[in-house]
Amino acid sequence: MQLVVGRIGRAHGIKGEVSVEVRTDEPELRLAPGAVLATDPAATGPLTIATGRVHSGRLMLRFEGVADRSGAEALRNTLLIAEVDPEETPQDPEEFYDHQLIDLDVVTADGREIGRIAEITHLPYQDLLVVRRPDGGEALIPFVAEIVPEIDLDRQRAVIDPPPGLLDEIDVAGEDVAGEDISGEDVAGEHVSGAGGAGSGSGSGDGA
Repeated sequence: MQLVVGRIGRAHGIKGEVSVEVRTDEPELRLAPGAVLATDPAATGPLTIATGRVHSGRLMLRFEGVADRSGAEALRNTLLIAEVDPEETPQDPEEFYDHQLIDLDVVTADGREIGRIAEITHLPYQDLLVVRRPDGGEALIPFVAEIVPEIDLDRQRAVIDPPPGLLDEIDVAGEDVAGEDISGEDVAGEHVSGAGGAGSGSGSGDGA
């Protein structure tokens, strides 16, 4: 499957280097020298990463065949897309790529059916499971170990143990989440989600 792992930004310097907006929690794997990436628009790629470095907190990449500033500027706003094995899993057994969680059935510990995971929302302080309810509504479940004690990929389900009142309070749609836009993109970004703590990305407790 294909996942967006970055967006090319402005040219940097005169030797073809570009800044990259990282959209993967594993840039050291997806955006390493030698990686071959598809692109959107497709005609721009594929692109092979020649070099990479971090400068002032931003990832800088140079691609094979792009040797000057004009070539780098021509790549601006191009999406970088990696081919990811759907069976691949993060090294940490407590973390999951977003695509592994989508469509899992959500049930309580006592077997009550809640709905199905429609998407994952990555907020600065925690990840949320957006659960589509049988009646068409949505529930937003904080993805923390105390509330989501079990992800069973073999049985394709997530077991939750919601505190009293949680489902009643968050049955409403996503607009109740502090104004966050939970709509997806045409091609999903890659994130790693986990139930071990706050924040998104590796160590959050993804998305490829």
